[in-house]
Amino acid sequence: MPNPSQLAAPEAVSSPARQRLGTVHRLLVVTVLGFASGLPLALTGMALQAWLSIEGLDLATIGFLSLIGLPYTFKFLWAPLMDRFELPLLGRRRGWMVLTQLLLAGGLLLLAAIPPKDSLQLFALVAVAIAFLSASQDVVINAYQTDLLPQRERGLGSSLNVMGYRLAMIVSGGLALIWTDAAQGGGWSWPSVYRLMAGLMAGAAVFSAVLLPPLRNAAMPSSVARHDVVGFFAVCAAAAAGYLLTDHLWNPLAHWAMTPLFAGSSMAATLQQRWMDLAGLLVGLGVTVPLAAWAARKARFETLINGLNSYFAQPGAIAFLLFIVLYKLGDAFAYSLMTPFLLKSMLFSAAEVGVVNKIVGLWLTIGGALLGGALMLRLGLWRALMLFGVLQMVSNLGYWWLAVAGKGLMPGLVIPAFDWGFVKLVQDTPVDGGLLMVIAFENLSGGMGTAAFVALLMSLCSQRFTATQYALLISFASVGRVWVGPLAGVLAESIGWPAFFIVSTLLAAPALMLLWRLRASIALLTASPDSAGLADD
Repeated sequence: MPNPSQLAAPEAVSSPARQRLGTVHRLLVVTVLGFASGLPLALTGMALQAWLSIEGLDLATIGFLSLIGLPYTFKFLWAPLMDRFELPLLGRRRGWMVLTQLLLAGGLLLLAAIPPKDSLQLFALVAVAIAFLSASQDVVINAYQTDLLPQRERGLGSSLNVMGYRLAMIVSGGLALIWTDAAQGGGWSWPSVYRLMAGLMAGAAVFSAVLLPPLRNAAMPSSVARHDVVGFFAVCAAAAAGYLLTDHLWNPLAHWAMTPLFAGSSMAATLQQRWMDLAGLLVGLGVTVPLAAWAARKARFETLINGLNSYFAQPGAIAFLLFIVLYKLGDAFAYSLMTPFLLKSMLFSAAEVGVVNKIVGLWLTIGGALLGGALMLRLGLWRALMLFGVLQMVSNLGYWWLAVAGKGLMPGLVIPAFDWGFVKLVQDTPVDGGLLMVIAFENLSGGMGTAAFVALLMSLCSQRFTATQYALLISFASVGRVWVGPLAGVLAESIGWPAFFIVSTLLAAPALMLLWRLRASIALLTASPDSAGLADD
């Protein structure tokens, strides 16, 4: 039977059968790790909000607690520390992975024991800690799978990782809501759900400790540990200063400068306010990012600086960074307001949207990711990115068609009530045919695009700084998802839904034009010798 080091290094294996076994082992590992990565996300988001709603907390409090998810946006700040420091016994990648998963299990158990209505402050602090640990787990899982997978396996590996991630979101988001529904589901309590999720995270920690292929001969960043710790706190201080400046200086200045522009305008006062807030936010970002970079250099945050230097030494580094921001921008723009569009404008029922979007849609995303991984084996990375990007762009036109044509134009179907033991639906749920068609196409194309996109991110990372570089690239990729919301809301109110979805479609075009220019650079990335599986963990 092959030992783990043989499984992790395909070039060291003598027989084709053992090579295939090593490939299967690696692909199984990235699927399970994708599940572990996706499980805590809804537990600090949608599932948590549902729990607080059932507990009777007011909407304003629940809205404030949505800030619990902020660590996911800023995980690049501490990712360099996970590149620089190695935990004993299990190695750099596995050590951090097992530690974060065990702490997540403990955090979820603790959260289940706190009544949110009676101890809201403690409950919120524990939830923020869970989000921080979940974001940290994402950092090390992304780094590990990038180090593990050879270039030829990254397309299929990324699609399986997306599949595991989406399955976890179905469990902790969709199924959890059904389990706790007294009328439609099993009538579980939310603390019982969180205790179950804690058990799953503990199982993930055992899997990571025992069954992950170890990596050999990793070159670690050669930086001074004290400089990295001081640099981390310096960057955090700069980010905090940028936030305070935005809140107390740039926002008031934006309001002062733009108020004369709206004098005599027929635009609603609330809409004027949103445009001013958006201007203040953009100015704040433009100041905070250079301030954080200056703080990192002054404090000699060497792992972060060297990781950035290593990335920007690549041919076409800036163009790739711009492409990463743009590739999912059109999708993010349309998706940012999908729920209010479907519920408030199209007047679909909540149950209908929930079944199609959260259950059918997620399964179709998984199918799209698997199909994308299979197609990448034949198409190659560049052609896959181009084809899937075009499909993503066209999918936004489906929502434009819904906005123009309305509902009821296509025959629908009824999802019958079911009881599968672990989940059930008590009543039959009708589904509009047009809604089903649009969401099906959007989720299939989005799943394929995500699989190719993750494969590209892996190819752009250097093994010495995988955690740092991947976290930074993901942060740039999330620019659309995190920051287009304010602009999308303002624009939708200003120009209406049909024009809004046309704009979201056009926003996908710059990425495709840039991708055409990056064809040679992507060919060089995929033609480079495999270095995956050669780093010591």
